[in-house]
Amino acid sequence: MSEAVLRRAVLPRQRTATLQREAHQPDYVILVAVVALAAIGILMVYSSSAMRAYVDSSNTFQIVGPQIQWAALGVVAMAVTMRLDYRLLRVVSIPLYLAAIVLLLLVLVPALNREVGGSARWLQVGSLPAVHPAEFAKLALVVYLAHWFARRGSQVRSWRSGTIPFLALTGPIVLLVVREPDLGTATVIAVTAFTLYFLAGANLLHVAAMAGAGLLGGLALIVRTPYMLSRVQGFTDPWQDPLGKGFHTIQGLFALGLGGLFGAGLGASREASGLYLPNAFNDYIFAIIGEEFGLLGGIIVIGLFIVLAYAGIRTALRAPDTFGGLLAAGITAWLCIQAFINIGVVVALLPVTGIPLPFISAGGSSLVISFAAVGILLSISRETVERGTWNDAAADRGRGHGRAHLPGPRRRPIAAR
Repeated sequence: MSEAVLRRAVLPRQRTATLQREAHQPDYVILVAVVALAAIGILMVYSSSAMRAYVDSSNTFQIVGPQIQWAALGVVAMAVTMRLDYRLLRVVSIPLYLAAIVLLLLVLVPALNREVGGSARWLQVGSLPAVHPAEFAKLALVVYLAHWFARRGSQVRSWRSGTIPFLALTGPIVLLVVREPDLGTATVIAVTAFTLYFLAGANLLHVAAMAGAGLLGGLALIVRTPYMLSRVQGFTDPWQDPLGKGFHTIQGLFALGLGGLFGAGLGASREASGLYLPNAFNDYIFAIIGEEFGLLGGIIVIGLFIVLAYAGIRTALRAPDTFGGLLAAGITAWLCIQAFINIGVVVALLPVTGIPLPFISAGGSSLVISFAAVGILLSISRETVERGTWNDAAADRGRGHGRAHLPGPRRRPIAAR
């Protein structure tokens, strides 16, 4: 048998072997933090909603029952996405982005939406459970931007090839969410997108210019929108209208004050049980945590989000390729920014806006999508590479190269079986 024939017989086997994916155990710090937050969430949803559910339907499990089912579905979604190769998301990144646009358009159709608190945020099709398309849009945009930035490389710094296309991709989703209207979710999406833009190696002058324009545009929108202006006025001086504009802020602070250092105990909330605090099991659930478990309970919840942020950033820095690094950074930024805004509203650091506390507030769409996102984060963590010292990273990670630098784009060798 000739040498050429032998080479053809051997090479296909070698090529097949090189396609094997090498993966280790996921980052259990992320897993434990998320599971702990979800467990606290189910406990607190029941504690904060049982009395209202009993008054409304004589069933104390009316709200927490579906939450447990959504949590189970979310765990399944996390397990599935954790086992998948996260690089497959690059293939479906454009369909995901387009699907998010379509869903956000459908939610504006009166026959298909369900208004809650004056906002058409929920998509209701027949007898199916209502879903919140903006939650799916968060994940879809993070996946697509991570893919797009990884392909653009140094062109991200260009105004024509980087900044303008970035605004064209992010703008439609943000504007559609504002149109619902849902300013809080739109803020989370916009800040997450700009965080990814910065991490991908954006021109700092462009970032500063867009941040200034965004701030001026936001102020103009608030001044021209009565309900937004009302919330800002209630934030600056809630005691001016304690039963109107400032009611949510005052009741949230009152609940935190009643908790003291160690809290009144599980189920002993005067605000939730007395039905004084609106959205106690959703947007203001952190106030009930503070009332029933005190400052210590609030610190534990904030600490878990800090742990998630640390582990997520560590995963991003050790990811085997640029897409994985940006995707991990985007998911981490999204979850932690949303948690910061929710808690900031409760402690009167920010104006009132209706967004859930990830993994804790009641809400099926938010819970399932957040679990699926964490599964992707765990999938990336299964292929992280120990960098060693600071100078052990790939050469193109520095901002001076102008490329997507978190981490280097080169993949590590794949071990053959």
